[in-house]
Amino acid sequence: MAIKRLTKRWLFNSFGVILVIILVLIIGGAFGIRGYYYNTVRQSVMVQANYVDSLMIRYSQDGSADFSVQIRTLVEDFAGRDSMELMAIGLDGEVLITSSGFEPPADQPMPDYESAMSEGSNDRYGEYIGELNGENVLAITMMSSVSSNQLSAMRFVVSLTQVDQQVLTLIILITIIGVSILFFVIMSSSYFINSIINPIGQIGDTARLIAQGDFDARLEKSNDDEIGDLCDTINNMAEELSATDRMKNDFISSVSHELRTPLTAIKGWAETMQEGGDLDESTRRKGIHVILSETERLSSMVEELLDFSRIQSGRFNIQLEKLDIVAELSDAVLMFDERARREGITLLYEEPEEFVVLMGDRNRLRQVFVNVIDNALKYSSAGGTVRVEAARVGSSFQVVVSDTGCGISAEDLPKVKTKFYKANFTRRGSGIGLAVANEIVQQHNGSLELASQVGKGTVVTITLPIQGES
Repeated sequence: MAIKRLTKRWLFNSFGVILVIILVLIIGGAFGIRGYYYNTVRQSVMVQANYVDSLMIRYSQDGSADFSVQIRTLVEDFAGRDSMELMAIGLDGEVLITSSGFEPPADQPMPDYESAMSEGSNDRYGEYIGELNGENVLAITMMSSVSSNQLSAMRFVVSLTQVDQQVLTLIILITIIGVSILFFVIMSSSYFINSIINPIGQIGDTARLIAQGDFDARLEKSNDDEIGDLCDTINNMAEELSATDRMKNDFISSVSHELRTPLTAIKGWAETMQEGGDLDESTRRKGIHVILSETERLSSMVEELLDFSRIQSGRFNIQLEKLDIVAELSDAVLMFDERARREGITLLYEEPEEFVVLMGDRNRLRQVFVNVIDNALKYSSAGGTVRVEAARVGSSFQVVVSDTGCGISAEDLPKVKTKFYKANFTRRGSGIGLAVANEIVQQHNGSLELASQVGKGTVVTITLPIQGES
């Protein structure tokens, strides 16, 4: 339907304008050609009329000859009689003599003579173009400038049949040229429109397939132009949607697994404690510890998911206050001391002696530090080292967390801060913690940068502006 509307728009706009222009040119050319040829004939008649008038003046001044005889001789021997007819008209308006020898019917109208004789005429000439005895003619009457008791005017009549045929031939030629131009425009425009319409139709079909979830649908780029760029854009969009869909599915699978693990542990220990009334105190306390720790883990995951949802909906806000950022970092590191020892990982941290105050959200910034350190431990193996360094750098406070873990490939590194993306599925986690941390840092007008090498480890650098110096 859209393609049909586009074609109609072209027909009514571009083609319609071209058609009107050609019609105007044909009609204007027809009138111009007709006017040119008629003016040429008129000028030729006027030349003969002026010549005849000069002869009449000369005859009137020649007293040796009879003026009437000379006029008759002039008309009968008229040199232009092959192309026009000359008539001598008397004072009573009757034709006295003609160059053809045939007198016109007495009732034949002579509008040119009547025009020249009219009282309002300021010219000695009268003209008529129209049908006479079934033939298109040009008639010009020239009033006599010589006083005579017989002669009133000289009338010239020229047939326009051949002129009209020539004009018609030229009009037909112009029309053929115009039609040829229209045909060429239609053919070239049809090719041009098809080169746009067909790809647009394919783009529409492919877009509908993508909208229906077929992210493998692709467009074939045939031309390196705007349509080709649009095809590339659609294909890139499909690839991005496909990648996002895969990440979403992986995210759902990962979150489901992450939720199932603590739920299984909680359920197992709850059933054990419910069934066994003879559990010793040590086992009972161990079960309660597992239930509490796994519940805390579930709560943390749910809160992380809620934060991510707030970010996606634009409802993620921070509450700024003055705080000692070093104290918040130290508290976050302290949370992982026991876990690092339990997993055989060396956690190195030397608390800065400088007291650094900045405007920030206490809980959110601690969440950033916890997420980053948790990732460093998560992707490190026993015997590895996680180092946390902090220092004031100019007008900013910088935290560097480095590990000797598995590292991130160069292909995955630009994507690890993207929603749903998880580079390593062998380690636990939902894959959104770093995305949340990056959003929190950005809302503090800071930056979170990553550098990594596969097999050597990862370095995360967090930079936050210091209050009053940003």
